[in-house]
Amino acid sequence: MSGHTPPIRRENKREITDSNRLDPVADRRAARSFTLWREVLVAYLAPALMAGAGGVASGQSGLTMAAFTSIAGTSAVVALLIGSWLQRRGRSRPWTTALPRVMVTAILAVGAAAIAGLVGWFASRWLPAHTSVVDTAWLARLQLDLPISAAVAAVIVSWRWRRQNP
Repeated sequence: MSGHTPPIRRENKREITDSNRLDPVADRRAARSFTLWREVLVAYLAPALMAGAGGVASGQSGLTMAAFTSIAGTSAVVALLIGSWLQRRGRSRPWTTALPRVMVTAILAVGAAAIAGLVGWFASRWLPAHTSVVDTAWLARLQLDLPISAAVAAVIVSWRWRRQNP
């Protein structure tokens, strides 16, 4: 040790130490920035593990398979799309920073769910009628899996992005 000590952090002319810090968790949260790859990874793993565990526990092989494909895949894609849009253009769009965080999150979640619902409907109705894809149970699940996964991913990513960009 060289004997050098780090500078003492002060807030309002008051020393901040571990013992008198008001909210130690807030300091750790503020240090973490919005990192897109981490958001996408969590957006895939969280629903895959939760829905997969539910499928295994209930003996539903369809849910277990959907957990790692349509549910988690949709969540990761939506997290990537919304997260990259917010990183590139979010600060330049006045409504993303002017509106309350709840409103921004709700707008993005409803939009993502609506688009994903249309994609799910298209896949489950149009594909079997116009292609050689057989109408199976997993196609019917898409109408429910896609919008729910998209909405959850949009809420989480936009909420976390907005926390970093007030």
